[in-house]
Amino acid sequence: MTHPKVVILGAGNVGTATATYLAERNLADITFVDVVNYGLAAGKAVDLAAAAAVRGFSIRLSGTDDLAALAGANVVVNTAGLARQPGMDRMDLLKKNAEIAAGLAKGISQHAPECVLINVANPLDVICYVLLQETGFARERVIGMAGVLDSSRFRTFLADELDCDPREVSAMVLGGHGDSMVPIVRTASVSGIPITELLDDDTIQRIVERTRKAGAEVVKLLQTGSAFSSTGAAAGQMVEACLAGRPRVMPASVWLQGEYGLSDVYLGVPVLLGQGGVDKVIELSLTEDESAALAVSADGVRRGIACIA
Repeated sequence: MTHPKVVILGAGNVGTATATYLAERNLADITFVDVVNYGLAAGKAVDLAAAAAVRGFSIRLSGTDDLAALAGANVVVNTAGLARQPGMDRMDLLKKNAEIAAGLAKGISQHAPECVLINVANPLDVICYVLLQETGFARERVIGMAGVLDSSRFRTFLADELDCDPREVSAMVLGGHGDSMVPIVRTASVSGIPITELLDDDTIQRIVERTRKAGAEVVKLLQTGSAFSSTGAAAGQMVEACLAGRPRVMPASVWLQGEYGLSDVYLGVPVLLGQGGVDKVIELSLTEDESAALAVSADGVRRGIACIA
């Protein structure tokens, strides 16, 4: 059987979690590329491949430090970069991770010019901008994984409060991947019931704030790294949408060109995601407060872009 090909740049925890999601669903052959550590990339591939008989997958895994392995990739997932440490803001990572991304982008455009590129490295929205500029790809093919993770956190925290199945919770988070993200409370529901009818305002706001700070919460608890299991699962779900026959609606960071009254900025909004990347940016009817919050989030991303432009 011939599978699509996915290349994961960076063989750390996030890259491994993404690969595990894809492998256990038998979605694609996977190549880890880690330009600074061949052994890490090759070792992760051998280790995960050894689970095939137990987990029941038939895809092939490999690992290398050579960007030429990008050739033939349908989807490339960039996880390469420094992880956030305790007390470190996402913007503290900016210049170093931007430099790493710029170097990788040249290899991506050379060896995988037709791929869909999903960025996971932080600060996410700014790194997306670097990859867009350095690859020269159309905006539809350079997108960021943020909203799927942030929305999953929001849904999970709501489910915890209500002691219900997280799959019954529908909720979406828009905006930049940081403290200025915009959880849309008004449309959140549980089996069709608005959460505003199930939880009081103070509880909802507490959950909103926890969602915004969820990444920092994990960093503080781990002390030696940042979130990876949930991050990899969210990235994997985006890859799955790009490989599927039918597009899916999900939030993603995309280069806006007039949508939501915003231009020339990467920001998380709902999109129709399919085999060519973003098929359509979906414009929701937002309230004045939601629009204002989204504009504030966009300003934060612009400041990050200005630091490297």
